[in-house]
Amino acid sequence: MTDPFANLPHPLLAPVIELARLAGEAILPFWRANVSVTSKADDSPVTAADLAAHQVLVEGLQALDPTIHVLSEEDADIPFSERATWERWWLVDPLDGTKEFISGSEEFTVNVALIERGHVVFGVVSMPTNDRCYFGGAALGAWRSDSPEHCEPIQVRQTLQTGQAFTVVASRRHSSPEQEHLLAGLAAGLGPLQLTNIGSSLKFCLLAEGAADCYPRLAPTSQWDTAAAQGVLEGAGGEVLQLDGLRFSYPARESLLNPFFLALPAKAEWREKLLVLAQS
Repeated sequence: MTDPFANLPHPLLAPVIELARLAGEAILPFWRANVSVTSKADDSPVTAADLAAHQVLVEGLQALDPTIHVLSEEDADIPFSERATWERWWLVDPLDGTKEFISGSEEFTVNVALIERGHVVFGVVSMPTNDRCYFGGAALGAWRSDSPEHCEPIQVRQTLQTGQAFTVVASRRHSSPEQEHLLAGLAAGLGPLQLTNIGSSLKFCLLAEGAADCYPRLAPTSQWDTAAAQGVLEGAGGEVLQLDGLRFSYPARESLLNPFFLALPAKAEWREKLLVLAQS
């Protein structure tokens, strides 16, 4: 049987997909098992599952190439003075959607992105509960795999079919007055919106596979929440923009919090309207 991952267009992509799968295997024994939860300094939850996946990923990524630094949500206390010297690094969320994981939902992922000079080269977003994996990068393409034996290319939808609703993907848990204002403006300009709620970085992946049209995030996120799925979306013909229209990036800076962003198909006819609304 032909290995569908044998000819991917970056030499590190296939081994990272496998590492993300192994990290998912480390998570699953804790899922729906009344795992104990502790709080980090910022009051975000952490479980033994987060830490188990972190261990698998850090050890595996360092074995792949010890010259590439690793910045993980579970080991992010690295001084800015040190991070500022990095040119290549892995940006890792071992368990994205910890609150969904704790609630028993399937909407949590393992996220790994390769960053070079502040930009995403590729990202891998893996769902431990069902073997689904999304992966891709801006210069590489994007794919979805639902089993180790199969993967298929995915692409954003640039235009709506007749009668198709404009679908905005949003967070169940996080919104803001700015985001509600933007959604109201979109509805006024494009007609009634269909809102789809889903956890973790899967919001980007819905856009990447053409199941949604826009993901505005005018509420807080951290760098490890977005980088891997940004790679997938960019590979599928989408883009992630700052509110000023510049490509969303990950420069070394003191804070690991992201600015607000917009995720959308790169050639969407309503792109400029969205940017005007976001800046108003």
